[in-house]
Amino acid sequence: MSEPLAIKVENVSKTFRLPHEKNSSLKSAIVNFHKHNTTYEKQLVLDDVSFEVKQGEFYGIVGRNGSGKSTILKLLAGIYSPSQGAIKVNGRLTPFIELGVGFNPELTGRENVYLNGALLGFNRKEMDKMYKQIVDFAELERFMDQKLKNYSSGMQVRLAFSIAIRAQNDILLIDEVLAVGDASFQRKCFDYFIELKRKKSTVILVTHDMGAVQEFCDRVLMLQDSKVIEIGAPRDVARRYEVVNSPNADSASKAGKLKRPANPEIKIEEIRLMLGDKPSEHFSVRDDIDVKITIKVNRPLEIQMNCFFIKSDSSYLAGINSTKQLGKDYKPSKGKHVLTCRIKAGQLIGGDYSVGLGIYTPGYSAQMIDVVDSAYDTPVPRLTIIDKSTYQDGEFYINGEWLEN
Repeated sequence: MSEPLAIKVENVSKTFRLPHEKNSSLKSAIVNFHKHNTTYEKQLVLDDVSFEVKQGEFYGIVGRNGSGKSTILKLLAGIYSPSQGAIKVNGRLTPFIELGVGFNPELTGRENVYLNGALLGFNRKEMDKMYKQIVDFAELERFMDQKLKNYSSGMQVRLAFSIAIRAQNDILLIDEVLAVGDASFQRKCFDYFIELKRKKSTVILVTHDMGAVQEFCDRVLMLQDSKVIEIGAPRDVARRYEVVNSPNADSASKAGKLKRPANPEIKIEEIRLMLGDKPSEHFSVRDDIDVKITIKVNRPLEIQMNCFFIKSDSSYLAGINSTKQLGKDYKPSKGKHVLTCRIKAGQLIGGDYSVGLGIYTPGYSAQMIDVVDSAYDTPVPRLTIIDKSTYQDGEFYINGEWLEN
């Protein structure tokens, strides 16, 4: 028996009419109105979009800026109506869509909490009970009696998100919450997402963060030029997103084929699997796996690296990011560099794996610079764990370190 649907979107298109005459004053608006010759340009934002979200599913929507992601959320929330097609929503939803929506900049943070609570359907007594939780989550206790217009964008998004998650409705819509908050708040969001997954809540997340997509989403929809170009497993869609958005990708890659960048500014020259000082393809759970990586820097850039493991069935296991040991501003000089990513083999269950590596620009809107991955047209190192893992709680527990040789 198939799971019931939370959302069904059928052949939805959305077109906006953009007037060619710009009215910068009341006088120009009146003059243009009486001319009766105002012309419009039609902008197709979504073109024949269809998808379904199951109840309890964590569903991602990705795409380049202007592809129509936020428009989909506004259609689901009832802010817009589709020009064509139909949308069916089974349950109450809470939209967290746009910074500042529902806020009054002339009111204090405290007053805006109660105002937003009323918009979400809470009465005064209910808001009194949850006020402290909201403020604690947002970490804004010292600022609650200041006017909202004096808040930074990060402070506003923390407050708005802290209010929105109290609604406890059937469906939560989230648009780019991670792009504005600081690192500490982003970690809180991740922890909250983990709790939502544990509770089997229905969530639709719009984001540019492929790490969040692969960590939390069950399925992902990718938009390009107002159309759906793929719906699939998070890792598969994330790989395609990286290809399409890579500044070094050739024309074949832009069409969606998984080709490695031809002439990246920082190139992965070699990946070797080492057991101590010897190359190896076989490891015991008691061993350290040293992934020795040689990169060639043609132009110094700030980068982050992610070393990841792929099971024999092509499913992605969480990778080890370099920022913890090498820093967020790691910028290797021109020339060759050798680095080591070391993990405890006991974190992998017995079986066969391939090892991949990605080099990206830093931050949550990272762009791929170079990649070695079994999904691309490039050879990858492989390994076998020869005995049973001592780690029983799941298939992979992320823990490792990066070393610069």
